[in-house]
Amino acid sequence: MTAVAFGKVVVDVEVRGGVDLADYVAYLTRTPARCGIASGTAPATVALAFSVERTWRYATALVSRRAPGLVSVEVDAAVEDAQTVAHQACRILSLDVDGSGFPAVVAGDPVLARRVRAGPGLRPVLFGSPYEAACWAVVCHRFRVAQADALVRRIAEHRGRMQRVGGREVLCFPAPQDLGGLDSAYGLSGVKRRRLEAIAEAALAGELDAAQLRDLPVDVALETVRRLPGIGPFSAELVVGRGAGHPDLFPNAESHLVATLRRHYDTDDAGVAAVAGLWQPYRGWASFFFREVSIDEQ
Repeated sequence: MTAVAFGKVVVDVEVRGGVDLADYVAYLTRTPARCGIASGTAPATVALAFSVERTWRYATALVSRRAPGLVSVEVDAAVEDAQTVAHQACRILSLDVDGSGFPAVVAGDPVLARRVRAGPGLRPVLFGSPYEAACWAVVCHRFRVAQADALVRRIAEHRGRMQRVGGREVLCFPAPQDLGGLDSAYGLSGVKRRRLEAIAEAALAGELDAAQLRDLPVDVALETVRRLPGIGPFSAELVVGRGAGHPDLFPNAESHLVATLRRHYDTDDAGVAAVAGLWQPYRGWASFFFREVSIDEQ
């Protein structure tokens, strides 16, 4: 259902499987601030700011729970664009995936269950788009995550938009048409700046479309993304898994995650592959909980 209220367009979206936006808020409060997402001022609401794929105009969305199995997405778009904006907002929060089978996967793995218990209504929180994920991957190369996050935020502050949504000011990463022409003042090498420009051009040409990447077999999607400059195995997995939101992509190239799994399952790489195989078709979701939730937080 789509409705107009107080100058905003409200889209109701059915969500299959358990979800609790209060768990999203709790997650956001214990993780470093990132571009494009924050908790709203109202309880159990999530505020999003992003550039809309294909048109690349800036938009905001305030996501709240309307009823069991139903979320409400308040957007600032025209009525004819509201469904598109709401769909992208739901993808960022992994609400577009049928999660009804995930509890059975969790129940069969006590190690995974300990992490999911910290936020049973939480799903993977993604980048705003594969384009944004690819930009982060380029910036991150050979940098620590905290350093990369700071540089991405600096770019967003100068080239993106500060959007007011859900009672918050949310910093939005620049749309591809606003990213070109970065200079050395941003702390990036010439090679990285050229790669970012190439990624922006690819996004404008439709080469990083989330729906198209999700429709491809995972290996084909990864190979497609790797054609972009600066996108290696790790970055390709990040773009397809955490940008396009493929729920069953296990990030084999994410060495820190693999090492974490070896330690907690007391196994080798072959054993990790076997464990991850049992998570299908939610290998990406399970990976999120091992990457983002510390056992000490439970």
